[in-house]
Amino acid sequence: MQLKRFIPILQWLPSYTREQATSDIPAGLTVGVMLIPQGMAYALLAGLPPIYGLYGATIPIILYAIFGTSRQLAVGPVAMVSLLVASGVSTLAAGGTAEYLTLAIMLGATVGVVQLTLGLFRLGFLVNFLSNPVIAGYTAAAALIIGLSQLQHLLGLSIPRSRYVHEILIYAVQHVADIHWPTLLLGSACIAIILLLKRINRRIPGPLVAVVLSILAVWLLHLHEGGMKIVGEVPEGLPALAAPTLVWDRIPELIPIALTIALVSFMESNAVATLMQAKHKHYKLNSSQELVALGLANISGSFFSAFPVSGGFSRTAVNDQAGAQTPMASIVSAILIVLTLLFLTPLFYLLPKAVLASVIMVAVFGLINFKGAIKLWKTDRRDFVMLIITFITTLGLGIQQGILTGVALSLGMVLYRNTYPHVAELGKLPGTHQFRNVSRFSEVVTRPDVLMMRFDAQLFFANSPVFRAKLAQYEAPKGPALRLVVLDFAAVNGLDSTALNVLQEVIADYKKRNIEVYLTSVKGPIRDILYRSGLMDAIGRSNFFLDNETAMDHWDCNPHPDRGAQHPGVQTNLKESKRKELV
Repeated sequence: MQLKRFIPILQWLPSYTREQATSDIPAGLTVGVMLIPQGMAYALLAGLPPIYGLYGATIPIILYAIFGTSRQLAVGPVAMVSLLVASGVSTLAAGGTAEYLTLAIMLGATVGVVQLTLGLFRLGFLVNFLSNPVIAGYTAAAALIIGLSQLQHLLGLSIPRSRYVHEILIYAVQHVADIHWPTLLLGSACIAIILLLKRINRRIPGPLVAVVLSILAVWLLHLHEGGMKIVGEVPEGLPALAAPTLVWDRIPELIPIALTIALVSFMESNAVATLMQAKHKHYKLNSSQELVALGLANISGSFFSAFPVSGGFSRTAVNDQAGAQTPMASIVSAILIVLTLLFLTPLFYLLPKAVLASVIMVAVFGLINFKGAIKLWKTDRRDFVMLIITFITTLGLGIQQGILTGVALSLGMVLYRNTYPHVAELGKLPGTHQFRNVSRFSEVVTRPDVLMMRFDAQLFFANSPVFRAKLAQYEAPKGPALRLVVLDFAAVNGLDSTALNVLQEVIADYKKRNIEVYLTSVKGPIRDILYRSGLMDAIGRSNFFLDNETAMDHWDCNPHPDRGAQHPGVQTNLKESKRKELV
């Protein structure tokens, strides 16, 4: 049983059925057909020869099928990871050089080690520090940078490589007269074909159709003789098994890039895997094991000249729609890529680079989520500002600086929201047992002798001053009439030593002023902390209540020396059994 948990293929393979095979084989062939042009295009996007995209679609896929827990996730080269590879490695080596290739493959191994380590130590929660608005802003800017970097192939120009959009656009405008129009027309036609087929039926491999038609066009019209750039000679056969060359003095430079790719690719992969698992409820997804599987896929891929891979949204969706039941579909896809490497690479000799550029542009521009940005503007302006700042930083300073800024913004927002949490003064809704925020419900009733406050966060050193300040703010209008403070702790999930000291000082101050303090809806772990610290006895065990209504009933039922006799006709005792529950 323990072995099956670490090698998930042992869970489904022994009970594999013919019915599953009849679904998996067509799905695997469909995704494999998609992978051929996509893999080559994404390798070009990563700054590598197209063949390396096919290398990344063989052994890594098989390793994930063995160790991954998702049954539908399609692993391989993806646009986001490819652009991260390009942005990271291009700062360390010139594109097209042997050093660039060495570092890209070494980066795959480094990413794999990072992911494997995170998985083994169950540190997948680190992706939570990359918030969705940050990822959306970063992705949109990166998509623009990488998509426009393909203009040189689409226009037939030799545009100098740049990570800045304005430099690319200025150069293209200045050299409009040099555009190779047959290249532009063919590339534009391929973009139209891919978009049209995607609109008709997502299961139709639009990129492959564009590739086949473009090769035929080049062959029949001899376009390559007129200046159209083609892929040319594509190496035949499988890559040799060899350990990646490790340039030890460059590893410290690769670590930040590898960590970024490891987290971003896992976030993308885990998001689509979770979506698939919600649809197919007959298996469980294990996030830590997913990290292990991706780590092993990338490490093994580096031994076969592959750059980093991940799970992709589009191919996974097609895999699911085509009927994939198990990871056997991915194995079928890998087998198809292997056969392509062995026998079909000569067919790609006349493949125009403009077509690969069109595949990349459709893929990366599809990552720009306009609807999500509009929704954020309407629902959460702070998150929208984070998106815009990340977007502008990435465009202006570069992809790596953009993602680092995004992480800093995410962490800053976490600190801000915990330091300045939502705090509400509560009042009672007439004719009910409910207590609501006085600033939101105009009809609630408050009492001059009672202050009821709800603190909607854990109470710790950073927000303890806010807790104290809000109490002072809410009690000021009540003046000397105040005789009871009710602290609603329903949302308080933690207390640290600073918070305990602040609570102790606040309660001591109220006691000096002859003001009672009640605590309501206190969770068990918080009661344990109060008990161990001695603060429960300082407050008084009889001053803890299950809810605000019970607390107010107790206050009204029991006389207080400074407020006269109790209200007539009200019972003065509560059930002892309920009291025991509270402490």
